[in-house]
Order: sequence, then C-alpha cells, then structure tokens
Amino acid sequence: MVEELKETVCKANLELVAKGMVIYTWGNVSGIDRDKELVVIKPSGVAYEGMAPEDMVVVDLISGNRVEGRWKPSSDTATHLELYRRYREIGGIVHTHSVHAVAFAQAGMDIPALGTTHADYFYGNIPCTRELDEDEVKAGYEKNIGRVIVETIERYGYDPMDVPGIVVKGHGPFAWGKSPKEAVYHGVVLEKVAEMDIKTLMLNSESRTARYVLDKHYKRKHGPGAYYGQIKQN
Repeated sequence: MVEELKETVCKANLELVAKGMVIYTWGNVSGIDRDKELVVIKPSGVAYEGMAPEDMVVVDLISGNRVEGRWKPSSDTATHLELYRRYREIGGIVHTHSVHAVAFAQAGMDIPALGTTHADYFYGNIPCTRELDEDEVKAGYEKNIGRVIVETIERYGYDPMDVPGIVVKGHGPFAWGKSPKEAVYHGVVLEKVAEMDIKTLMLNSESRTARYVLDKHYKRKHGPGAYYGQIKQN
C-alpha cells in the first residue's frame, strides 16, 4: 500500500509541473495511508526533474518522524500533518506558490465566489487566514500554519470538503481532497479561479453573482441531488 502511495504522490507532484503550478523546487503534494497512519510527501528542496517514487519520504502521522526515505521531508510537512490529524476525510494535500492565489494571500483577501466556475468546486469564498503572530512564527512555524488553517475553518464553521482550499496570509494556497490526485485538481482550480477573480475585479470591482446561481452550480456536482457527469455502470 505504501509503495503504491509513493507512486501516486510522485505522480501528483509531477502533475503540478505539467499544469504550470510550480517552478524549481516550489510546492509539494502529500498523501496518507490511514490504516498505517503514514504520510508520504515530497522531499524538501529536491527538483521535480527526474523525481521518482523512491524519492518520496514516509513520515509517521502521529510523531512526524521520518520512517522511510533517503531525503528530508518537505519543510511544510508539519502543516500537512495538522490537517490530516484534524480532518480524517482528507486523503491528499497540496501546497503551491501559484501566482494569482499568492496575490490574494499577500493582499490578505478571501478569493470571492464571483461566478459559476468557482461554484462548481468551492461552496462559497475561499478564505484567507489571519497572519501568524511573532511567537507563532518563531516557535513551530509550519505547525502553526496548519493550526491557523484549522482555526479559520472552525471559525467560519464550514465543512472543509465543501471548500477544499485556503490561502494563508502572506504565504500562499493549500488545497486538499480525498486523494493526492484530487488535491492537485483542487489546487489547480483554486489558482484558475483566483486568476479569473483578479481579472474580473479589474473590469468591475462590484461584480457579483446571485447566491442561488452559485448554489445551483455547486449542488449539481456535489451532494445527493448531483446530476453532472455520467452515471457509473456496474
């Protein structure tokens, strides 16, 4: 199972490159084996070029200790672990420094739900967290990023799978899903809707779409009444 997860996580990391989401060594994807309580994540500072499944690092969910792999795990590992520990439904996490999403993070702004493309994947605005205070940065920076993400989700009181992404103030976006592949998908969509929002707000700073339209687009893809796509045949 862990060997399969290494392949899945490696492929998901390389998908970030294919979709133009990362350059150099930026960004990371992880996945979790819930039964074994192990997390597989990209190694820290290792280039994507030539990356293979055996380069992935395995860490313990509870302790955060490396249990397998020749490299150090991503510097963002503690953030990923905080989210996995808090939300059992999360099966994969992605972090990037994609340009338009980072712009919202640096501005300290939510990514607003301005249209139906956004609503197809995110049920409402994509929040921006508060900025970490000095003590949080000095002691356990990456862990506290995870905590401030959880704090934001809990403060607004929404299901993290309904809004599977967030921007961290001054830092950048994190996204998640039921699998590493789905997490990357959501990360790519988050970046695209951020780009659409910036361009939309440049044209019309008062732009809005009615809530009932946004609701329709989300619910036709998600939930018991969803009807978008093809019916799976047994």
